[in-house]
Amino acid sequence: MKNFIGFHSEWNLGSPGGWDYQRITQIIGKSVWLKFNEIKSLHIDLDFDHPLLFPIDGFVKMLVHAHRTREGKNSGLIAVVAEKETLEDVTENRNLAERLDNIEGLSGALMAPEELELRGGQVCWEGRPVSVIFMDFNTDVLLELHRIHNLKPVLQAVKENRVINPRGTEPINVKSMFEVITGSHRDRFHKETVSRTPWTRQFYHRKTNGPNDETIDDLIEWTRAHWNELVLKPERGYSGKGVRVGLVNKDPDEAIQRALRDEAYIVQEKIPLKLWAEDIPALEKDKIIIKSFQTDFRCLMGPDRLFGFLCRYGGVPTNVGSGGGVQPLAILKTDMPVKDAVERINEAILEIESGEILNVIEMQNKLALHHKFTYLLGPIKIAIRPRLITVHQLDALERYCHKMWSDGLELEKMWLGGELDDIIKIEPEELEIARLQPWGGSPAIIASDGLFSFVPYPE
Repeated sequence: MKNFIGFHSEWNLGSPGGWDYQRITQIIGKSVWLKFNEIKSLHIDLDFDHPLLFPIDGFVKMLVHAHRTREGKNSGLIAVVAEKETLEDVTENRNLAERLDNIEGLSGALMAPEELELRGGQVCWEGRPVSVIFMDFNTDVLLELHRIHNLKPVLQAVKENRVINPRGTEPINVKSMFEVITGSHRDRFHKETVSRTPWTRQFYHRKTNGPNDETIDDLIEWTRAHWNELVLKPERGYSGKGVRVGLVNKDPDEAIQRALRDEAYIVQEKIPLKLWAEDIPALEKDKIIIKSFQTDFRCLMGPDRLFGFLCRYGGVPTNVGSGGGVQPLAILKTDMPVKDAVERINEAILEIESGEILNVIEMQNKLALHHKFTYLLGPIKIAIRPRLITVHQLDALERYCHKMWSDGLELEKMWLGGELDDIIKIEPEELEIARLQPWGGSPAIIASDGLFSFVPYPE
């Protein structure tokens, strides 16, 4: 299979994470793979070291280029700015600041936004002028923190176009944008983007058209009648918070009342379950079994290139990733179908004696601790075997991401032209900040969270 099957369930144009977690996952996954082959040779050649499996590299190059564009060959400080309570716990932000600090002629530092200051009219940190800021939170959080700390230096950096991602991406960084793509404006976007976008509508009493272009007289009542095929999500939610999934959450009235009571919601067609499933060996009660997991795939891209991927797995049914962990990725170099390679790896792992498997998992855990592979809630889980992909599928993903970047710019053009005023519902102060720094294709890291299949999925 030279292409890939599936849908993106969300885009993130605000401040997506995960750009360093795959690098660490690859290092650990490769060590585990080599250990398995010492125990039982699998006769499958896998590449864990392809550049697209290390998205941090492209991201860092983009930040350095943004600095050079502003400052030429002059030295400077690139600031990694995150909420104060996350500074100790989010490993990838610490790693990013350290990596930037090791680039000749540059400095990198991790800080809370309230640590920035104005000196002589310049945005500074500890007296040092700041060249570029990577901000690890969205504009609604920035506004909330500004009301507490008076973040005038940050707002000046926004106005001076120093902040990445540009705040101008925020109005189109809402899940309701999928209504624009799957609605009456669909002809303005690439056909592949439209075909990979699940039907989506803002959720309130309204008349609209459905997934098959049928007329819906009352979206609320239609949702109740078709609940098993739908998902309700907060427009600006994350980590699965507030999400209700048909069949999994069996009470449509509870889901609908929650959506109408809380913040703005969207209703979305449920992506078919078989598209995301992948059989992965897993440890349960000191025994290895084969278990189906959701495999959520994040594509990370910048202005002129695809940076790479984050491969996640978990147990949440569809259209949303939450919990679970990460999975190594590997390019299949042996001339055989991906499906056959996956089955051979799974069978070989099942045949390994349980004591040896436990030793491999213990080694995996030690490597995770060594790399401080943690997030806010603790250690990050890592799948035992890699997810396999082909070079042809990498090419297909690169083409897909170029189209998505272009379509994101089309959405911004529509917003700036006033065409989306009836669909963008964020508070005026936040819109004011967004207008200080239009995007226009300038340096940014954006993400597509996709439920994609690279291999014939389990029946």
